[in-house]
Amino acid sequence: MMNNSDTIHFETRIPVREVMQSHPTTIDVGETVARAAQIMCRDEVGSCIVLQSNLPTGIVTEEDINCKVVAKDLKPGEIHVSEIMSTPLITIGAEKLVGDAAAMMVKHRVRRLPVVEDQMVIGIVTVRDILTVAAEVNELLADLIEINREEVYAMGVCDRCGNISDDLSRVDNLMLCPACREEEQLL
Repeated sequence: MMNNSDTIHFETRIPVREVMQSHPTTIDVGETVARAAQIMCRDEVGSCIVLQSNLPTGIVTEEDINCKVVAKDLKPGEIHVSEIMSTPLITIGAEKLVGDAAAMMVKHRVRRLPVVEDQMVIGIVTVRDILTVAAEVNELLADLIEINREEVYAMGVCDRCGNISDDLSRVDNLMLCPACREEEQLL
């Protein structure tokens, strides 16, 4: 966490490799849309990375199939993935940061980024993967805020001395009166 005068910036440096899904679903450029749909159903995913000579060249998504084949009443078994795939393929390196992936998704208006290393696809990172990381970071921040929150009660009994006070505050999970808080600071 960085503190610059009036602002606090929580910085995460999580590599894409840590959040990506390994072994993404792929399909050869010469296969049909029907085969792509079968593979996506089998793997329970929403996209196939299209490979040509084992190198990533495009991506076919459920949206591509719906809008470019089904909506036009074409036969999936007669259309090749190369005819409907999105290309050029926007990819990201495994050592790039999650923030870089999010920025690329926004810039290119995509929801999936194949992760490449030495021109080979090693994974895929999706908006859902990034949102999961963001949710976990938000939960951690909420916990940190909660444990550092000063609770003030109008009246109660001091956990250390047992006296009634109208100015109790939490210190290390104990509700302390002003005198006991001063004592605590001297320890």
